[in-house]
Amino acid sequence: MIIIPAIDILDNEAVRLYKGDYSQKTVYSSKPWELVQGFNKNGAELIHLVDLNGARSADSTNKDCIVRIRKEANVKIQLGGGIRDMEKLKYYESLGIDKFIIGTSAVTSPSFVDEAIAFIGTDRIIISVDALDGIVRVSGWEVKTEVRYEDLLTRLNKQGITQIIFTDISYDGTLSGPNLESYKHILDNFDFQLIASGGIASLKDIIDLSSINSLRPLYGIITGKAIYEGRLDLKEAIDNTKK
Repeated sequence: MIIIPAIDILDNEAVRLYKGDYSQKTVYSSKPWELVQGFNKNGAELIHLVDLNGARSADSTNKDCIVRIRKEANVKIQLGGGIRDMEKLKYYESLGIDKFIIGTSAVTSPSFVDEAIAFIGTDRIIISVDALDGIVRVSGWEVKTEVRYEDLLTRLNKQGITQIIFTDISYDGTLSGPNLESYKHILDNFDFQLIASGGIASLKDIIDLSSINSLRPLYGIITGKAIYEGRLDLKEAIDNTKK
């Protein structure tokens, strides 16, 4: 299992939102590219980078910031937020982004997922499944669909997707602990490499997630706010997964 530190960018600043609410943001850095130095130093192998402006409206406000983060990082980067067509995917691929997170378009345009897989393969595509009360939300979590997350996972499995990120929106940014039941349900019923996101507040949460009694092991854990607020020591969390 891997620990993946997160950088969420809004208007070129590193922020965290509370339950995905753009009006409830906390700014942690006006120079997000400087954060990767600490992540590198503490042993991170992969960084989770989200373009919140792109996720909301598919604009390119943070383009230069993303370019600089890619240049500063000596580790792999998985990027999401507004990747809804091949033009943008190919652009980010040209920058050296390692993995691509597709969220909204996985719901609204399944054919784009097929195109992306054909272009770079399943090992570089991650689908972000974000749900509130079991129902998938898109466009920066601001738009409610009529799709249950289990139905989306069933279709993604048929499309050949191998890796997903699952976020229970009601837990995200709350530091209240993760929704262990949801992760166990997915691990017991679907054949994905599952990355958990949302609510992680402490080393105990990391241990609880890694100890889920399920048919498959958890692949990874994304954490951001807990690191920024000093509740979770990134190096300690990473070292704990290697015991």
